[in-house]
Amino acid sequence: MNIFDELLLPNGTRVPNRLAKAAMEENMADVDHAPSQPLIELYRRWAEGGAGLIITGNVMIDSRAMTGPGGVVLEDDGQLDKFRRWAQVSRAHEAQVWLQINHPGRQMPAGLGQKTWAPSAVALDLGSMSRHFAVPQAMDEQSIDEVITRFATTANLAEQAGFSGVEIHAAHGYLLSQFLSPLSNQRTDRWGGSLENRARLLLEVINAVRAVVSPGFTVAVKLNSADFQRGGFSAGDAKEVVRLLGEVAVDMVELSGGSYEAPAMQGKTRDGRTLAREAYFLEFAKDVQEIALMPLMVTGGIRRLAVAQTVVESGVAVVGMATALALNPALPREWFQGDYTEPQLPPIRWKNKPMVALANMALVKYQLRRMGENKRPNAAVSPLWALLLQQADSMLRAKKYRKWIASRQR
Repeated sequence: MNIFDELLLPNGTRVPNRLAKAAMEENMADVDHAPSQPLIELYRRWAEGGAGLIITGNVMIDSRAMTGPGGVVLEDDGQLDKFRRWAQVSRAHEAQVWLQINHPGRQMPAGLGQKTWAPSAVALDLGSMSRHFAVPQAMDEQSIDEVITRFATTANLAEQAGFSGVEIHAAHGYLLSQFLSPLSNQRTDRWGGSLENRARLLLEVINAVRAVVSPGFTVAVKLNSADFQRGGFSAGDAKEVVRLLGEVAVDMVELSGGSYEAPAMQGKTRDGRTLAREAYFLEFAKDVQEIALMPLMVTGGIRRLAVAQTVVESGVAVVGMATALALNPALPREWFQGDYTEPQLPPIRWKNKPMVALANMALVKYQLRRMGENKRPNAAVSPLWALLLQQADSMLRAKKYRKWIASRQR
């Protein structure tokens, strides 16, 4: 198997090659929290770059529940023409393009001024950073039903806009991931307790989405291979959830890991385990292949052709790349042409690990903003400068968001 081989998904969709632009949170929405022109320009660059699959950054199903300021929201058809333009530009070079749809649950910054919902009233444990997130309110049956409906509505709108699929985000500590984890889900009703109950919301969301989209529209899931926290969602739990997903016609599962509390998606864990330098979650993917009825995708630090090739030779169908494509959007095309470059951000050697994680994210977002302005990425930028710019931008966007949401609620 080769990374440039075509992939046939269970629903009959053909993906031109096995390289995917994995989701990165851009925070580049316009004033209406729809796709901005810089965001569309950024995806034009990725479309031209040759990846067979492009997965967007977070698109929120509820304007009151945001992963951060400047996020894109798709909850009604009011801005659908902008989404149509986004889909058209992203699909211009034959890539499959999926909208990643999400609800943050308790991982919504308190500075956005909205109520925070979660399976249980369990606050994030981020040490001194915990104050930036409110203690969530436990969801009742009505709010759970509303979330299911909103995921389906957003998926239906995504198909209307011209996207070829959606990826339901059930990883990284967001709402669906919170229901899966016994650390954040301490319910005693049908939504908590056993793994079957904790997985119920994810399965209900998938069924609701399937009911409102066409058979050829792709429905994928992003799932943690583990929380990487003691007592949390384990690798054994993840394997069982993959088995359950095989019963509800999921077309692909992307395997990742971690949360805000344990950012394994950045190669760091909270329980002392060390992840590989690239393809962090490949070993778990190899283990789960025996029961997976759908193709698997692995993300996590991949930046070298040899590693990407090793992933597909192991039987994993798709190689997801994020930071590498923030530094070089044309990397898939260059690899195909025989230019085996290895884009990488310089390591940050600060002692404060949470600040290192924030700075790494800021460095990536700095590159995305530059490409949205039709400029070349600049990996040599100071991480401190990138972090300061990101913090300033977030504060400004949060202020604008509070005004925007207040006007909508009035």
